[in-house]
Amino acid sequence: MRVGVYFGSFNPVHKGHMQIVYTLLGEGLVDQVRIIATGNYWYKQDLLPLEKRIRMLKLYANENIIIDETHNELEKTYMIFRALKEEYPDDQLYFVIGADSLIRFDEWVNYRELLQYPFIVIERNGLDTAGLLADLDQQNYQIVKEVSGVSATYIRKHLDEDLHEMIDDRVLEIMKEENQSC
Repeated sequence: MRVGVYFGSFNPVHKGHMQIVYTLLGEGLVDQVRIIATGNYWYKQDLLPLEKRIRMLKLYANENIIIDETHNELEKTYMIFRALKEEYPDDQLYFVIGADSLIRFDEWVNYRELLQYPFIVIERNGLDTAGLLADLDQQNYQIVKEVSGVSATYIRKHLDEDLHEMIDDRVLEIMKEENQSC
């Protein structure tokens, strides 16, 4: 099975994130997407608790969209790929990554190990995606056009506004619930 591995803080998960997932599945780039909400390794001040972010993501789970709850606390991306490859040796894993993450990719721990996986790169902000991949000597990739300009930062800062175009009402309720408990 071809499995896209999609990492992020998903703080919160928004329609842009899910549009990426639906595009990967709809265009037949992968058979399944495994979404992994990352732990708070960098101690971000405004990061919702992992349990809440997973709860938001689970609203979208189905047989093709798997919400991973077992690898979230592994601190480095290569560690997660190692674990997944060991658990699912017959699956072809694809690294789903935004083009903006390629700018400093060569500074990631064990980044060369990650280059063994095919990349699915989401274009961002008009970056030269093919050039960034060439700089890394990554030749096994597919580029997906940017599908959304939705920003989780914007959503967090504007919870009082009408955000229906950007975020599911059920996710918004979980966010508001969290704000009330703070």
